[in-house]
Amino acid sequence: MAIETETLYKLMIMHMLNKVEFPLTNTQIAQFFLENEYTNYFAVQKAISELIEDGFVFSNVNRNTSYYHLTSEGRESLKFFENKIPNQVVDDIDMFLVDNKYELRNEVGTISDYYRASNGDYVVHCQVKEGDTTLIEVNISTPDRKMASQMCTNWEAMNNSQKIYQFIIDNLTK
Repeated sequence: MAIETETLYKLMIMHMLNKVEFPLTNTQIAQFFLENEYTNYFAVQKAISELIEDGFVFSNVNRNTSYYHLTSEGRESLKFFENKIPNQVVDDIDMFLVDNKYELRNEVGTISDYYRASNGDYVVHCQVKEGDTTLIEVNISTPDRKMASQMCTNWEAMNNSQKIYQFIIDNLTK
């Protein structure tokens, strides 16, 4: 008996989230489906939305980016139905995750956001995580929103957070 296409997409997303030790973004999940020509962007969004609605996946949002995690209910459900995912699809998912693991982890491990403090300034919160471990966390006060936004963008830019982290480690361990 063939599995329904929409159900297969949901199982594929849950398999992806189960195979990594960090959340995946909407873009990262869609990238896999689109690169491998499994379906279109809207079908992926529908599957993610229904997974959240059913309690198998939850998301947290940071600076307009959704980060998806598999719930314990999702993990349990996946155990029962994972064998319904065709082997070739599992191989494609696993290969995508292996080939892109560093980039995927870097994208979700480098976090920045800002908020307005009670004194009117903006506080920029920057963080680098590896799995559940926080490698560095920095809070910087700035007088205006534009500067706070720019600092977040620069923190997340290619290697900037790693360079700053290395600079701090080098100078604190002299």
